[in-house]
Amino acid sequence: MAGAIASRMSFSSLKRKQPKTFTVRIATMDAEMEFSCEVKWKGKDLFDLVCRTLGLRETWFFGLQYTIKDTVAWLKMDKKVLDHDVPTEEPVTFHFLAKFYPENAEEELVQEITQHLFFLQVKKQILDEKIYCPPEASVLLASYAVQAKYGDYDPNVHKRGFLAQEELLPKRVINLYQMTPEMWEERITAWYAEHRGRARDEAEMEYLKIAQDLEMYGVNYFAIRNKKGTELLLGVDALGLHIYDPDNRLTPKISFPWNEIRNISYSDKEFTIKPLDKKIDVFKFNSSKLRVNKLMERQRLAREKQMREEAERTRDELERRLMQLKEEATMANEALMRSEETADLLAEKAQITEEEAKLLAQKAAEAEQEMQRIKATAIRTEEEKRLMEQKVLEAEMLALKMAEESERRAKEADQLKQDLQEARESERRAKQKLLEITSKSSYTQSVNSSTTALPTDLSSFNLISESLSFDFKDTDMKRLSMEIEKEKVEYMEKSKHLQEQLNELKTEIEALKLKERETALDILHNENASRGNSKHNTIKKLTLQSTKSRVAFFEEL
Repeated sequence: MAGAIASRMSFSSLKRKQPKTFTVRIATMDAEMEFSCEVKWKGKDLFDLVCRTLGLRETWFFGLQYTIKDTVAWLKMDKKVLDHDVPTEEPVTFHFLAKFYPENAEEELVQEITQHLFFLQVKKQILDEKIYCPPEASVLLASYAVQAKYGDYDPNVHKRGFLAQEELLPKRVINLYQMTPEMWEERITAWYAEHRGRARDEAEMEYLKIAQDLEMYGVNYFAIRNKKGTELLLGVDALGLHIYDPDNRLTPKISFPWNEIRNISYSDKEFTIKPLDKKIDVFKFNSSKLRVNKLMERQRLAREKQMREEAERTRDELERRLMQLKEEATMANEALMRSEETADLLAEKAQITEEEAKLLAQKAAEAEQEMQRIKATAIRTEEEKRLMEQKVLEAEMLALKMAEESERRAKEADQLKQDLQEARESERRAKQKLLEITSKSSYTQSVNSSTTALPTDLSSFNLISESLSFDFKDTDMKRLSMEIEKEKVEYMEKSKHLQEQLNELKTEIEALKLKERETALDILHNENASRGNSKHNTIKKLTLQSTKSRVAFFEEL
């Protein structure tokens, strides 16, 4: 009896010690996972578990999103999961999504899994029309999506109708033209066939490189009002803060790059932006959605600003350090080349001097032999004797001079040998200096390990620094410059060819367009294109004005 009671008590005690758990479901862009989480876990515990499961190291781009009362919010890393306003039904669902977008995908996204998740998310946003994409670019992007999924085009396998079940174009684009699915497939396949040889990750990266130049790529929009009460949109992206007219999400009216913003603060429904220039007054705007303010804007704006500032500081330091290492390496390489040239010259001169010394010694011996011969055949007459004595004296002087010259040449040869040894020692030190400089590139690796929370630009500079090698002895700098210039020319030619293809397709399908079905964004995009305006040159033009004048303009909108 006592044993049974003790057994039950032991079981109850063990049961109480077991941590309480709850089930969460994580939905990525192409899969779903379920985890059992402890009630005490914070957002970071769950987020880290998801990243480890995915094998994802570039974690700073992503977050866990949830929906509450038709409003989306992001899980906070330092707050318990269950302390968030999440649904009470299990499993609790979170979406693992990109929260921050890179400015340059090719430079900033390193891991293939990171590229793949971004590709899937951006593709969905384009198809869902959250990112506006013009028709001709939609067809090109669709061709890269097909290459990523199906691999190289094979007419024996990819026959007519093989794309019938694929969602590749925004519905807006399909409805805008009098074209059948077969006609769209024909044009997509024509470009798809040109992508032969591209692996999945290469096709997805080409997709992102085109998508990142679309006006709405990576921009999060929020409804705001300035102090005059004018309804506006605030756009937040990797480039900075942008102010839009509510009816035009393509072209900002004002832009403030992150490097012009010192601080962002929030109180109730009001945001305060402090420019970097302390002489310029702060400017404020309001948002009517309090819940959005509390759950999204404050966190997003502050975090985005902080991450961009840290990334820019780190990028500047890495750029400075990279230039310093390159200069040191160049100097060391020049010193090495000079040492090698000096050593070669000294070695050649030493060899010549040795040969000259041998020749002089030979001539001295011949002079001595001549002197002995003259003595043996001396003529007894006084005149002949005098002449002979003079010749003997001259021969002795010549032999002495030859001996001195031979000794001098021998000393010079010894000195040259010593100089050669010193030159080779200098060459060895120069090579050691290059090894030391190469080892210094590990500096960036330590920066990478200590700043893993930084986004965007940092990752691309870590990649550059880790791959840096200063084996200048085997590198022809002129050849390298020519290769870089060649790549630049090839890129420009490729861009020109691509633009010609896009214009050709646009012209080809223009006659099939139903003008009455054009959306406001279609019209705005065509106006921008006719003026030669693009995403980046528009922002560049806007920021040519002083920060003060842009703040004043915002206040008067």
